Amino acid sequence: MTEQATNYDDVKQYRLDPEREQELLRTAGECVFIWANKAGHPLGVITAYVPVDGKIWMTATRERVRIKAIARDGRSSCVLTSKGTPMGGGKTVTYKGHTVIHDDDETKQWFYRLLANGMAHRPDDGNEFTKNLNPDLFVRFLDTPERVVLEFTPEMSIPFDGDKMAKGTAAAYAQFQQDAED
Repeated sequence: MTEQATNYDDVKQYRLDPEREQELLRTAGECVFIWANKAGHPLGVITAYVPVDGKIWMTATRERVRIKAIARDGRSSCVLTSKGTPMGGGKTVTYKGHTVIHDDDETKQWFYRLLANGMAHRPDDGNEFTKNLNPDLFVRFLDTPERVVLEFTPEMSIPFDGDKMAKGTAAAYAQFQQDAED
């Protein structure tokens, strides 16, 4: 038995396959967006996003500390999990990248429409807000002078598949248990 199969020191063998990573990106709908404050400490929030052409798009108002931080330094990351998606739990991906702030009306209207349509067409998740969402009205609701759009471009990923790890752990643990009993 290899060292990888007997402990979690190296979990590279549990990478999320690229097609499953894309599925996660399409279905999660929320991510943890992370940036650094002036002192260099990482901070993050959970926020809705829309993936388009390999980028992750989000929105917030200028008053949010993340907007000021990204204006200073665009280095950032996004973390997605499959928890609450049709994929089930246990799959994650962390992206390292850069974020650009957009405040032009064309980009804002384009993104608001994508976000509103995505939220209005989600399967019934028991959320009263999304269940009765009118996309046109929601676009108007979002369109305030202080709102901006964030464009995150991933540069590196750390994909993880907990299902692969669980399967590998079951086999390794059974062998470990057998060896301990001998």
